[in-house]
Amino acid sequence: MNERLAKKLKELPREPGVYFHKNTAGEIIYVGKAAVLRNRVRQYFQASRLRDPKTDALVAEIDDTEWMVVGSELEALFLEAEMVRRYMPQYNILLRDDKALSYIRIDINSDYPTVTTTRRPLDDKARYYGPYFSLYTVREALKILRRIFPYATKKASGEKRANLHYYLGLDPGLESGKTSLEEYRKNLRRLMAVIEGKKKTIIKELEKDMELAAKEQRFEEAAHSRNQLRALKELGRQIVFSDNEFLDISKDRALTQLQQLFVLPGPPRRIEGYDISHISGTHVVASMVTFVNGVSKKDEYRKFKMSTAKNDDTAHMYETIYRRFDQKNIRAWGVPELVLIDGGPGQLAAAAKAMQERNVRVPVVSVAKREEEVIVHRDNSCIDSSYLEQLIRAPKDGVYVAVSGDIFTVNLHVGQLNAGSHSKNLRGGTTLSPYDDVVKLFQRIRDESHRFAVSYHTALRRTAQTKSLLDDIPGVGSVTRRKLMKAFGSGRSVQTASLSDLQSVLGMKTGQKVYESLHSGDMIH
Repeated sequence: MNERLAKKLKELPREPGVYFHKNTAGEIIYVGKAAVLRNRVRQYFQASRLRDPKTDALVAEIDDTEWMVVGSELEALFLEAEMVRRYMPQYNILLRDDKALSYIRIDINSDYPTVTTTRRPLDDKARYYGPYFSLYTVREALKILRRIFPYATKKASGEKRANLHYYLGLDPGLESGKTSLEEYRKNLRRLMAVIEGKKKTIIKELEKDMELAAKEQRFEEAAHSRNQLRALKELGRQIVFSDNEFLDISKDRALTQLQQLFVLPGPPRRIEGYDISHISGTHVVASMVTFVNGVSKKDEYRKFKMSTAKNDDTAHMYETIYRRFDQKNIRAWGVPELVLIDGGPGQLAAAAKAMQERNVRVPVVSVAKREEEVIVHRDNSCIDSSYLEQLIRAPKDGVYVAVSGDIFTVNLHVGQLNAGSHSKNLRGGTTLSPYDDVVKLFQRIRDESHRFAVSYHTALRRTAQTKSLLDDIPGVGSVTRRKLMKAFGSGRSVQTASLSDLQSVLGMKTGQKVYESLHSGDMIH
């Protein structure tokens, strides 16, 4: 520990907050939260404290520490998640398996908004907050906030009366009309603002609401605002987590075990997954999904439309990887530390060939369907196979490595089979394998690359079907096609729509024209 850092540790406050460990280059390498900053941060430098080797590695890199003081443990929890997402520090390797991350989901724009927790965000227009390390801690935080800003956790099943949670002050009573949708959304926006760290703004709003309601003699509303104000100001006394927690980098087993398994220079910070999607060689597309520190980074997903239409996954994988490692894309997207191909030895060979021709040396493996075995090429995978050779000579429980020529087939979950080519059965339980976390990480990347490829393929196919049906109708352009697709969902639904339905979407004249064209008998579908 340097003299400057030692002096800073003496200045640490006894308040909750978020701290930032930095290396000699000034880069943030770890973000953490603390109920008492002074106690938590000083723990890292206690000589008597037992730590795992990877935590020692972090401490050895710490050159400086900064911190932000907040008003409560609750605010520290939410701020930590925001800072981790913003800086993606190398030691905040979040994903051990899918169960390691949690998010808060608020679908404020739905007709019955709910607040829930989830392990996997979706593209469903809901608002997501996170990721958080501990699902238990997030739920405890939400319990506290629910007493201040009542919310529903699920849609009532046809009931028209208030449920028990309403009478406990935890539910808005939307289904029984106790609260209007507008008021409920206003309440949720305030909840979201608190999660986003804007508690002071909400306190000012509530003070104004209370004063106005009292002035207009709406005393019940004034009392409600007063109670919310008191509860918000009392958040500093709520215990959400404890400083008994301590950083355990050993939990990032998926990435550290990948380093061990493939003898990589370090945990693969950036992993890219690839898959091909088509039907009998038509509308062929490929997906590239990106995981940074084990976490999906959706703004760095990419999709490729193949230049040729043929039923040849090997050729399509070659084209995808060849295009991906074009110098322009390397400058724009960088280079991953590991590439994961969805497929068998053929797809792996095609990807390796493309990288060789681009003069790029990146470790590349594939995951075969059905058995979900990892395929590695002795030479072309750019991987040191010494540890795999060791596993052949001295197998470990739950791991099996076979070699045929230059191909290693690695089964990390012996005795537990998958039921389908893209099944998620293995994610449901723990195998006997010491590489259980690697299995789940690979499944997550493989499933995500498959989902992204299929969604792009489906969109292209739907567009093509709509064009083939509507392009020959006089007066129907791209704007009209979009209206029809938004209203009916598919070209076939447009074809079977009634005259009145078409006119309600397009107007009397255009609707009549489209209907007559679709049913004239002159068009060939």
